[in-house]
Amino acid sequence: MNLAQQLINGIVLGHTYALVAIGWTLLLGVARLVNFGHGQLYMLGAFVTWWAVTKAGVPYGLALPLAMAVGAAFGLLLQRVMLRATFEQNLVSIMIMTLGFGYVLHGVAALVFGSTGQILETALSQKEIDVGELWLTWQDAAIVVAAIVVFVGLKWTLDRTRVGRLVRMVAEDPKLAQLAGINVRRVYYGVFAFEGAAVAFAAGMVAPRTPILTSMGFEEVIMTFVVVVVGGIGSVTGSYFAGVGLGIFTALFGALVSPAYTTAAAFALLIALLVLRPGGLSAGAAGGAH
Repeated sequence: MNLAQQLINGIVLGHTYALVAIGWTLLLGVARLVNFGHGQLYMLGAFVTWWAVTKAGVPYGLALPLAMAVGAAFGLLLQRVMLRATFEQNLVSIMIMTLGFGYVLHGVAALVFGSTGQILETALSQKEIDVGELWLTWQDAAIVVAAIVVFVGLKWTLDRTRVGRLVRMVAEDPKLAQLAGINVRRVYYGVFAFEGAAVAFAAGMVAPRTPILTSMGFEEVIMTFVVVVVGGIGSVTGSYFAGVGLGIFTALFGALVSPAYTTAAAFALLIALLVLRPGGLSAGAAGGAH
């Protein structure tokens, strides 16, 4: 086994996890709720990217923003349906609605796109970067770069802009923010739109690396949950490092032990970390977007 190659694979996989998780991280930090349809939004983004490139003949670079627009639209639709529950922080209703949304989206996708797997190839995924015995595709490199750019951009937006200040105020105390004249409803809509667009972008970036299946969202939502919790609820920086760390752990565990037990191992790691550090990697970040 080439340990260096597995480390590279883990770094790419980790940036994939982080990119998929970033929308959920912001959603949890601001609205304090979990969207259990997140994985199905990921699946939808992958299928829209595939359809745009292979069926509609759209260049891959334009298929990504198209998938993001579709993801944002579904995010807005979901928030429109559950807006009242979001304001009331009715977590049971939110859980049921997002679970139902995910299953409906899964069923519709199976009817529209079929249940067989699809393959998406791009110019980036067909070209390799070779460094001695080590290799990765340009698609892998693009995922790493894209994840870093998205995380740095979101962190800068939250810390340095007026929009970020409003988001942080709503995350800290939505009722107080509303009394201060902030349109909390608009912030919630924006966060849901961002989640849908971000996970669709992640799906479009990752789709050339894996078969596109209607069931692919279920595995992703599990790993996303681990990343978000380990990183610290609402912590952008924590989610990045948790995603990268989980990717490296998963790649090495799969190579040294068995790929069949990587999900179980990830949850064992999650439990151990929560026992030692209940607040996640970024203790103190819970309850706000950082």
